[in-house]
Amino acid sequence: MRVATLTNGQVLARFGHALSDATRTKLLLALRDGPGYPAELADMLGVSRQNLSNHLACLRGCGLVVAVPEGRRTRYELADARIAHALGDLLGLVLAVDPAACPDSDDQSCCR
Repeated sequence: MRVATLTNGQVLARFGHALSDATRTKLLLALRDGPGYPAELADMLGVSRQNLSNHLACLRGCGLVVAVPEGRRTRYELADARIAHALGDLLGLVLAVDPAACPDSDDQSCCR
């Protein structure tokens, strides 16, 4: 397996990419609470197993999640405990949203 060392900017860009999708964000938050198995995570998030598999592959590719084989099953967990801490810090932020810039707060298209 090839491993690359990333600059600070590249790390933040990967983290931002991971958080730019609602399902990946929910998945990271679920794994923040502890490791999980694909079938259980898919049920909890209300997505198909195939959809969850695609998101897990993305998060693995970004270096945020690792797959740990357990016999015939695979457990997924955050790659580093500091990711859970970073997510907690982000959850503690209070953002002042400009309604003129983002008229529909559920639509983040203003940030794309």
